[in-house]
Amino acid sequence: MTTVPASPAAGGAIRHRLTRLDWSERLLGFGLLAPAFVLLATVIVYPVAVLLTTSLYRVDQGTPAGRAPFVGFENYLDAFADGRFWTSTLNTVIYTVVTVPGALLVGLGLALLANLPFRIKWPVRLGLLLPWALPVVFAGLIFRWFFEYRQGIVNDVIVRLGFEAPQWLSSPKLAFVAICLAIIWKSSSFVALVLLAGLQSIPRSLYEAAEVDGATRWQQFIEITLPMLRPAIVVALIFRTITAIQTFDIPYAMTGGGPGDSTETLAMYIHKTTIDFLDFGYGSALATIMFIVSAVATSFYLRHTQRDRPTRKPA
Repeated sequence: MTTVPASPAAGGAIRHRLTRLDWSERLLGFGLLAPAFVLLATVIVYPVAVLLTTSLYRVDQGTPAGRAPFVGFENYLDAFADGRFWTSTLNTVIYTVVTVPGALLVGLGLALLANLPFRIKWPVRLGLLLPWALPVVFAGLIFRWFFEYRQGIVNDVIVRLGFEAPQWLSSPKLAFVAICLAIIWKSSSFVALVLLAGLQSIPRSLYEAAEVDGATRWQQFIEITLPMLRPAIVVALIFRTITAIQTFDIPYAMTGGGPGDSTETLAMYIHKTTIDFLDFGYGSALATIMFIVSAVATSFYLRHTQRDRPTRKPA
C-alpha cells in the first residue's frame, strides 16, 4: 500500500488553517483575560501609580489646592532622617519576627490536631474558622480586656495564684508581649486552615509504606509530612508575612501605639501622618517604603519556592 505525498498547496492550506486557529485561540484568551486586567489596573496599578506620584510632591494641609510643589525624593530623605519612622519600622520588624514563626508553629499544631481521624470533625473545623472569621479590631478589643489591669482575666488568674498583677498595657515590653499573643492567636487559625488543606492532599499510602518499613511517627513527620507540606507552608508564610508587615488593627485597638509610641507600627505611623496630620506627600512616601518591603519579602519566598522545585532532566 503506497502513500500519496501531500501537495504543497494542501500543506499551505493546512498551515493557514492552523495559523487562523492559533490566532482565534489567542484572541479568545485575550478577551477572557481583559476583564481581569482592567480590574487589576483599576484596583492595583492605578492606586500604586498615584501613590508613587504623590510621594514625589509636598502635599500637606498648608499646600494650596492644585499647587503642590515637586520635591523629588525629599520625602524619602525626610523619612530616613525621621527617628519615629525608624522606631515604628523596628516595632514592625519585631512583630513580624515574633508573630510569623509563632503563628506557623501554633497553626501547624492546630492543623495536625484537626487532621486526626475524629468521628465528628465539624466542631474542630469550626473552632479553627472562628478566630480567622472574627473581625480584627474586635479581637484586639477582646485581648485588651483580657490584659486589663483591674478587671482582666489574665491578672485575675495571676492574683489568685498569689502574684502581683502586672500592668500589661502600660509597660512597653509587656504591651509587646500582649500584642504578639493576640496577633498569634488571630493569625494562627488562617495558617492552620492552609496547612490543613495541605495535609489532606498527602497520600495515605506514603504513611502506610513508612509503617511497613518500621518508621516511627516522628520519622514520618520529618520525612513525609514536612516535605510534602512545604508548598502550603510557603503560601502561609507569604500571606502571614505581608499581613505582619502591614500590622495595624490589633496594636491600634489594644494600645493605640502606646505607651508613647513604643508599640506603634509603620502602618499606624502612616495612618497618623495622612489622617491626623494631613501630610499626604510624606505619608505616601512611607506607604511606598512599606509596599517595597512587602514586595521584597514576597519575592524572597517565591525565589525560595522556585529554588526548591525539582529540575526536569531532558529525556
